Amino acid sequence: MKRIGILNQPISSVIAGLGHTDTLVVADAGLPIPQETQRIDLALAEGIPGFLDTLRVVLMEMQVERAIVAEEMLETSPGVYEAIKGLLGDVPIEAVPHAAFKERTRSARAVIRTGEFTPYANVILVAGVVF
Repeated sequence: MKRIGILNQPISSVIAGLGHTDTLVVADAGLPIPQETQRIDLALAEGIPGFLDTLRVVLMEMQVERAIVAEEMLETSPGVYEAIKGLLGDVPIEAVPHAAFKERTRSARAVIRTGEFTPYANVILVAGVVF
């Protein structure tokens, strides 16, 4: 049994397999997930697990060079946006229209679906390199 880090096997495996510029999405319960994109469904009930808790754990293991959110998040869920900024520190965040955000999920290595019910609580993480 793994002692530290992410215990969820599909998430751990996806992160371990990411290359530079590959993307991973952490999403709320309502984001449509394209058929061709791997779905890692963690949603148990409303708010369980939460988006920010899930993102916090993913960031413990993933090297991120930039992130992408929907523009709509900034107005509709500004608290989530501020929390993402806090978790990412100096990592740049790009905001795109929600339709463009959904289109970009098609090329993600996986979408991690949480139980979050906050509108637009979604982020695309772009893998960086550790060297």
